[in-house]
Amino acid sequence: MNTSKKIEPRTLKGFRDFLPDEAAKRLWLTNKLRQIFESYGFLPLETPALEYLETFSGQIGEDEKMFYRFEDQGGREVAMRYDQTVPTCRVVAQYCDQLTFPFKRYQIQPVWRAEKPQKGRYREFVQCDADIFGEAGPEADAEMILLSIDIYRQLGFEKAMVLVNDRELFAQANIPYPAISAIDKLEKIGRQGVIEELIAKGYKPKKAGELLDQVLDFKPTERIRVILDTLKQAGFDENWFRFEPTLARSFSYSTGPIWEIVISDLKSSVLGGERFDQLVSTFSKKPVPATGFALGFDRTLEALEEERLLPADYQTNQVLVTVFSPNTRAESLRITQQLRQAGLNTETYTNPSDRLPSQLRYADRKQIPIAVILGPDEIKKNQVTVKNLKTMTQETVGREKTVELIKKELA
Repeated sequence: MNTSKKIEPRTLKGFRDFLPDEAAKRLWLTNKLRQIFESYGFLPLETPALEYLETFSGQIGEDEKMFYRFEDQGGREVAMRYDQTVPTCRVVAQYCDQLTFPFKRYQIQPVWRAEKPQKGRYREFVQCDADIFGEAGPEADAEMILLSIDIYRQLGFEKAMVLVNDRELFAQANIPYPAISAIDKLEKIGRQGVIEELIAKGYKPKKAGELLDQVLDFKPTERIRVILDTLKQAGFDENWFRFEPTLARSFSYSTGPIWEIVISDLKSSVLGGERFDQLVSTFSKKPVPATGFALGFDRTLEALEEERLLPADYQTNQVLVTVFSPNTRAESLRITQQLRQAGLNTETYTNPSDRLPSQLRYADRKQIPIAVILGPDEIKKNQVTVKNLKTMTQETVGREKTVELIKKELA
């Protein structure tokens, strides 16, 4: 008798399992984003889950306390991937001679942050990035911002808006980074909250208020005007974009245009981007200008569900071929292969002893829309019965018409 202690099935705080239905939604969104990125000429990139700690140190700003960092078995100080921008800059420096510039890349991989778990915030989550390396002009920023807002248009959002600013405005006004990170929170904590945070960082109350008012009075730079003109030329009216002088972004490596995508009724942004011309030089003597964004995968998926924008066919299941009895299983397998070769996702029911109602209930629980029924009468006449489990209608046709009928029912 096995007397070993049973292990409690559980997950760590801030980490998640995704059961098939949720995983199918995530796969649909991943594939949709890949299609949009590649339609703009971006190529995929992947980087390791672990990097040397020094890769990230000094790059992130105030959030370095959230690194998952440790010493590995070889005595090396390492960190799990905190974001994807910094590792990509390392890649650009390391493989510069092998890349074609301007280098346009996208990346969809998990990142890890040791922050306090709460609603919408996890310690492991998927990040989705896109960047252009090797272009210093505002046209590259405009391309990235155009792609940013076009993603949400193509996903079906009608109330998405891109907020745009330029960190150069803060530099010209000699506003230091600690103050910038406080001003960036204006939408979340309000004017008084920002002033209190500035006071906590050493500013006198009067000076804190004047500093905030100075930022509120910023006017668009020439770069911003190029960006906004590009959005108009691409067919977006002013319901899709706005100059926002208090937008600051919290990353210390931001050097030029910065932007965020917000969706009405959501409390936070779903995408954030910036120019970061100095980051690659951390790894290389050769300067490489860069601009890009990170998309909040989980927040975007939640917004799609809230707005009921997920398509009905995000599930990959399409057809279940039933098995009338052990004696007819070979015929069912032949039909299954015929449907798979026609590009239909098809499974054969595995237990030939189960009755047909049980097999149909199985298909319903898995949200499989089509069942193929192949009994002795159908086999004798070289026919199949195709049952639509959504409309509860069925039709019997010759085997040569099976694929045509199923595709019609799925359309």
